[in-house]
Amino acid sequence: MINAGSVGVLADGIAAVWKPFSRAAFVRGALAGLAGLELKDRVRHVARMLHEALPLPFADAAEVLRGSAGQVRLDLWSGWPATEHVATHGVEHLDESMATLAVLTPHSTAEFAVRPLLERHHLDAMKIMYDWAHSPDEHLRRLASEGTRPRLPWGSRVRWLMEPGPALPILDALRDDPSEYVRRSVANHVNDIAKDHPEVAIDLLARWRESGGSHIERTLRHAARGLIKAGHPRALTLMGASPGAGTVDDLTLHDTEVVTGNHLRFTVTLTTDHPGPIILKYAIRRDNSHRVFHLAERPSMQPGHPLTITKSHSFRPVTTRNEPPGPRTLEIVINGTVRASAPFLLK
Repeated sequence: MINAGSVGVLADGIAAVWKPFSRAAFVRGALAGLAGLELKDRVRHVARMLHEALPLPFADAAEVLRGSAGQVRLDLWSGWPATEHVATHGVEHLDESMATLAVLTPHSTAEFAVRPLLERHHLDAMKIMYDWAHSPDEHLRRLASEGTRPRLPWGSRVRWLMEPGPALPILDALRDDPSEYVRRSVANHVNDIAKDHPEVAIDLLARWRESGGSHIERTLRHAARGLIKAGHPRALTLMGASPGAGTVDDLTLHDTEVVTGNHLRFTVTLTTDHPGPIILKYAIRRDNSHRVFHLAERPSMQPGHPLTITKSHSFRPVTTRNEPPGPRTLEIVINGTVRASAPFLLK
C-alpha cells in the first residue's frame, strides 16, 4: 500500500501548496529501493525523501504539510510519511507539530507520530490532548485516547504513560463517546492498563458502570476482555459471571493425536451451579506455553440445563507462532476456573 500511487498522492498535495517543490525528484527518490522494504521501513524511506524535497525550517514545512491535506484525498498510506516527518523533525516544535498532526489525523491517523512528542514534552503535550478529547472531530477525540495508550501496538514506548494516571481524564471524557471508533480506542486503552494495573482498570470500569451511559456496557465488555481471558475474579464479577461457576459433565477429544496442519476437534458438555452468565474459554498448554482462546458465552444459563459445544482448533502453521510437536493438554475454563482437561499429542 506504500507504493507509486500513495507517493503520487502525497506529491500532488505538496506540489499544490509549495511551488518550488520538485515533484518528479521526490517521486523518483521515494520509489528508489522501495520494493525491497517492509511496511514501516517504506514509511521511513518516503519520509526521508520528503524531508530532502522539502528543505524548509520545520515551521514552514509543517505549514506546507497542513495545506497539502486539503488539496488531495490523503489516506492512511499516502499521509503516513507526512506524520512520520513530523515525528522525526518536529520534536522540538511542540505547537507546530501538534497542530499539524491535528490536521493530518482525519486523513492518516497520527497515534504513532504523537509518541515522540509525548516523550519529549510530557504534560505540555498531554494538555493539548486533553483539549483534543473534547473536540467535535471524532478523529481528534480518538487520537487523544489512542495516542496515549500505554502499550500501543507498533508505537514507541513512552514509559511515563505506563502509569495510568495521566490519561485517565481523557478516558473519562470519552468513555461513552457517540462514536464507536472512539469508544473502541478507549476500551483498548483500558485493556492496556489492565495488563500492568488490573485493579486500577477494574476500579475504573466499575466507576463507569455506576455512572451509566448509552454505550457503556459494550465498552466495559471490550475493555475487560483481557482480564476475563485471564480469569480475574473481579472482572468476571463485574460482567455478572460468578467466578468458578459451572461443571464439565463430559469432555471428549475426537482424536488424541493431531498432525500439524490439521484440527483438534473436541466436544464439551457442561452444566451450571446457579443462574447467571457463563464465559467459556479453552486453553492449550505445553511446556513454557499456555494459550487461552474463546469458546462460547451465554448471557444466562439455568441449573439443570446442559450445554454441549463442539469446537475445532487449528494447528495450521503460521509465521507468528511456533508450534513444535509434542504432548499438549486441552483445558476447559468456565468463568475463569479450569474445570476439565485432557491430554493429546501434536505430531
